[in-house]
Amino acid sequence: MADEEVPAEEIAEEVEEEVEMNVLDALKEVLKKALIHDGLRKGLHECAKALDRRSARLCCLAKDCENEEYKKLIRALCAEGEVSVIMVDSGKDLGAWCGLAKLDDDGEVKKAVRTSCAVITDFGEETRALTVLLDYLQNQQEE
Repeated sequence: MADEEVPAEEIAEEVEEEVEMNVLDALKEVLKKALIHDGLRKGLHECAKALDRRSARLCCLAKDCENEEYKKLIRALCAEGEVSVIMVDSGKDLGAWCGLAKLDDDGEVKKAVRTSCAVITDFGEETRALTVLLDYLQNQQEE
């Protein structure tokens, strides 16, 4: 009987963690799900094509991108297609979240390739993280 109670406690702890999920954690999870379902575009060329075709659902742009024309182009394409933009602090973090990183044995990022832009064309499956992220975007649009 003691063995049956342990998984129930673990499930309760997981539910509590999901309630406190912040936007960045939700974004990481949504990016990973999109990568698995082949709905993630990375880099200027792929992102510009997806935004131009109007197949983009969400755009992530790095704040530390040095090229102002790059940011201006992505923002203009997003505005034209009415796609939400989420600003991420670091391009290295964005690259790691998009799967552009080498991992060590523990699963920690050893070397990450920087990307300044990523576009989600297919969210994949409905998750709690996607709900948190879409609620955040809805609140941003209302303000």
